[in-house]
Amino acid sequence: MTATPIAIARRDQGIELTWSDGSRRLYSADSLRRACPCALCREKNSAETEKIASSLSLPVLSHAETLPLVVQRMQPVGNYAYNIHFSDGHDSGIYTFELLGQLGQIVS
Repeated sequence: MTATPIAIARRDQGIELTWSDGSRRLYSADSLRRACPCALCREKNSAETEKIASSLSLPVLSHAETLPLVVQRMQPVGNYAYNIHFSDGHDSGIYTFELLGQLGQIVS
């Protein structure tokens, strides 16, 4: 059986999850946002990889994208995932417990 989150705490620019197996992981908002599993982000990341290879154009950033990124809230999705809302307005990613278990930094 896979471990499940049992506690969430805010940390500077991120969150810390305590898991049912006793482990704790620290997640920066930036790393969670970059790992967003939604279809739009997967498509955007794929397109950006191709664009980098073909040109060096700079993206236009919205005001929200120029501010430090923070996790505004997390909502459970069934008994298997969280939907994470970021300060840049993005909120369509469903982060399964399995994915969250692969991300983040182990806290000793």
